[in-house]
Amino acid sequence: MLARLFLSAAAISVLGGCGNFGFGNFSLGNNSELVALHPREGYAEDREWRESVAQVTALRIERTALGAIVHARGLPPRQGYWDAELVADSGSDNDADAAAGIKSYVFRIAPSVPGTRSGPERSREVYVATFLSTAALDDITRIRVVGTNNSMVVRR
Repeated sequence: MLARLFLSAAAISVLGGCGNFGFGNFSLGNNSELVALHPREGYAEDREWRESVAQVTALRIERTALGAIVHARGLPPRQGYWDAELVADSGSDNDADAAAGIKSYVFRIAPSVPGTRSGPERSREVYVATFLSTAALDDITRIRVVGTNNSMVVRR
């Protein structure tokens, strides 16, 4: 009686483990493949959703002990634009620009709520800055900031 119980438990254990080795679906190898579904445009938090500022109106470089601060002023079409940032340009001309010693940025800014008043130019101005270390400045001779309608270049 004890032997039958032991053999039954052993048989159940062996047969229960068969699914882990591929015997359950009649294959001996692990031919399964994990497939992950990703959106073609990427995930929303990884995409750049801000637009470029309508016009870059001023650009200057301020030297510091550890590098330089690039200051830019932009003019969006109406009031209420926010979340401004100078984003390194990754366009098609970026390799040629880097070889020529040009560091290029896009002045990105989040749009305001539709229907916001345009207001006077002074009330629409947006200021932004970014830091470049001394090591990053070694290969750079000019810095360019790009907007929708224009761009500005300054020599360092």
